[in-house]
Amino acid sequence: MTIGASQEDHVLSGIMLRLGSVAAFSLMNALIKLAENRGAHLAEIMFFRQTFALPLVTFWIWLGPGLRTIRTAHFGAHVLRTAIGLVSMCFVFGTLLLLPLAESTTLNFTLPIFATILGALVLREPTGWHRWGAVALGFAGVLIVTQPGSGLVAPLGIFTGLMGAFLSASVAILLRQIGKTESAPTIVFWFSALSVPPLGIAFALYATPHAPSVWLLLVAVGLVGGAAQLLMTASLHAGPIAAIVPMDYTGLIWAALYGGALFGVLPDGATWAGAPVIIASGLYIVWREHRLRREKTDRAVAQV
Repeated sequence: MTIGASQEDHVLSGIMLRLGSVAAFSLMNALIKLAENRGAHLAEIMFFRQTFALPLVTFWIWLGPGLRTIRTAHFGAHVLRTAIGLVSMCFVFGTLLLLPLAESTTLNFTLPIFATILGALVLREPTGWHRWGAVALGFAGVLIVTQPGSGLVAPLGIFTGLMGAFLSASVAILLRQIGKTESAPTIVFWFSALSVPPLGIAFALYATPHAPSVWLLLVAVGLVGGAAQLLMTASLHAGPIAAIVPMDYTGLIWAALYGGALFGVLPDGATWAGAPVIIASGLYIVWREHRLRREKTDRAVAQV
């Protein structure tokens, strides 16, 4: 009884941490749009996002595993992860500036779909017709949301949204490899630390004078984004992926609330129709991968 209760507590903790992470990321997205609406450049937003997240990440590591854990023997892998991560962030944040919150959030839900494709092509992971069917279903959902040819959704925003999800999936694939030798705190720290110098150069090129309220928004983007990153990382340690990843889809609710309250833009019928299709695709991919891993583990145990 005690063991079962302990496992349930871990799952509940993971879910709560993930929900907190999604809420924080959603707030960060809303702050990004507010800052951009008041004149902030994308380069300024990205610089503040990473720079003001770094102290939080460092303090978190100092309180937890200790600063000695940031030592790495795979510096080149962290540089590659940072390069892809920054380009991905550029596309994701650019999508937030081009599209309403709900549409940009929905396009980001295609990440599991791209991760499945890359896993099959790059890592040669076995992918049966179940998951390929889920991939096809997911892209059908994208077509419903974006309505190609209608002109209702900015084509550039569609492109940046899908590219952002694709590159985020690429990062996820890379992290599978890095994670075999590096801890999560080490990976998070080096991404934040290595991001600051190139973003500092971009900031110097594009920085412009702003009202104090805009600078406060930019600082808030970094602090809230850093907190969201830490909550997400903690959730992965607290609960099983199959239980916590579905919580990411609550982001659409937050996007609709912030979009309506702050920008007077609510999701249209196409978004409400297509988003469940994309979400169902992603959920099935996560469930299928969890099931196959559990079956593999059971077979390994049975052979012992």
